[in-house]
Amino acid sequence: MDLWFSEFHTTDVKLSIRVHRQLYSGQSEFQRIDVFESPIFGRFLTLDGYMMLTEKDEFIYHEMITHVPMAVHPHVQDVLVIGAGDGGVIRELSAYPSIARIDMVEIDAQVVEVCRQYLPQTACKLDDPRLHIYYEDGLRFVRSKKDCYDLIIVDSTDPFGPGEGLFTREFYGNCYKALRADGILVNQHESPFYQDDASACQRAHQRIAATFPVSCVYQAHIPTYPSGHWLFGFASKQYHPIRDLQAERWQELAIPTRYYTTKLHTGAFALPAYVEELLHDVEP
Repeated sequence: MDLWFSEFHTTDVKLSIRVHRQLYSGQSEFQRIDVFESPIFGRFLTLDGYMMLTEKDEFIYHEMITHVPMAVHPHVQDVLVIGAGDGGVIRELSAYPSIARIDMVEIDAQVVEVCRQYLPQTACKLDDPRLHIYYEDGLRFVRSKKDCYDLIIVDSTDPFGPGEGLFTREFYGNCYKALRADGILVNQHESPFYQDDASACQRAHQRIAATFPVSCVYQAHIPTYPSGHWLFGFASKQYHPIRDLQAERWQELAIPTRYYTTKLHTGAFALPAYVEELLHDVEP
């Protein structure tokens, strides 16, 4: 039997991946969870039919959402990670001995358990003693926090369904309050290429730029995400992602990476003209 997984990126464009077999399928309280195995991309996770990660290219996303802020902020000790049930962000953060505590807030405990069982490549550090997992809504969790964190990483799903509340002005304002005076917020920012996704990028950037004095966007190439062109948001109360880059300090840590470098870090903020125009149109 010829088996394929397909995800529509628009009504006229879809990504299809040949699969060997389906390893898991289940329905949690919040969403459908599936794990497949493919000849090219290895195992991959989908939520409600949308691609979350593949073993082949997940390192790009997880390195870029984690090491960019860590190479800028010189004294990160307390980190809040919202979402990230697959464990990839935790794996990257675990490489930093200076981090004292990681709070991970994931709404769906079943995602974490499925990833522990079927995706050990990303879930391999979920037993780090510095990690504290809270199974609750990230929007509600961050409301009660003030001056608690040096870094907040929002590794959310798309801006609908369980992740919808993580793209609101209220949420970004609560993140601002939860960060210390020199804190950094990083979030996945969707793709700027297709119109619906581009509109989501604009809304997120508009709300973050209205909340933080420093608000920049950077990019990466992730083959299995819509269009392959993916954006991240960098927002801070104090640090600028290029001017305050601590390149030598980060290199001395000798953290092994396959995508991120401090040279790439600077280049990632050089956006194509159409993306600059997209973001400039909604900046305050």
